[in-house]
Amino acid sequence: MRLLLVRHGQTPSNVDFLLDTAVPGPGLTALGERQAAALPGALADEDIEALYVSTLVRTQLTAAPLAAARGLEPVVRDGIREIAAGDLEMLPGNSEHGLLYMTTVFAWAEGDTALRMPGGENGEEALARYDAVVAEAARSGAAAVAMVSHGAAIRMWTAARADNVDVAFAADRPLDNTGVVILEGSPTDGWKALSWAGAVVAPAGEGGPTGRPV
Repeated sequence: MRLLLVRHGQTPSNVDFLLDTAVPGPGLTALGERQAAALPGALADEDIEALYVSTLVRTQLTAAPLAAARGLEPVVRDGIREIAAGDLEMLPGNSEHGLLYMTTVFAWAEGDTALRMPGGENGEEALARYDAVVAEAARSGAAAVAMVSHGAAIRMWTAARADNVDVAFAADRPLDNTGVVILEGSPTDGWKALSWAGAVVAPAGEGGPTGRPV
């Protein structure tokens, strides 16, 4: 299966650098709406057969133009929502609180899944819920699936599950709004990242888009 993980469009909380992860969350800014409107064109070459969104409003608004263009009914699943910030909710992301949030997220991707976000979920729970939605999509038989999800969740899951992406790679590459990570594989055979925000991801050991090992 070809799996496209798409970060949602810009929100007011993105502009203010807030750790805003609760459901239903904010809508899109005017820029976010333009980003969403541009998605059908950006993904015109992708033969998307199924479209998934999270329970947060911003993913549903982002996916709406793509759904309309392709005649798809978005499947809403809680499992691909953003990683819950817990006690860090609505604190500044560009501070020590944001550093703690992302350090915890990437610790999960490195295997420390018992670690818990302060007042929130642990890595086992976060990976399990994301894995469940990906497995559901794989069982559907669709050859290409797009999931409009969230930046930290996409980076964490990809670093944990793609054979050719490690934490250093994902940590160095924040995903812009409506940025796309494209993977290929299956839950049983594993995953390989093909591209990250438009840059080709090389096989493990052959260097990433900047020439450094992945």
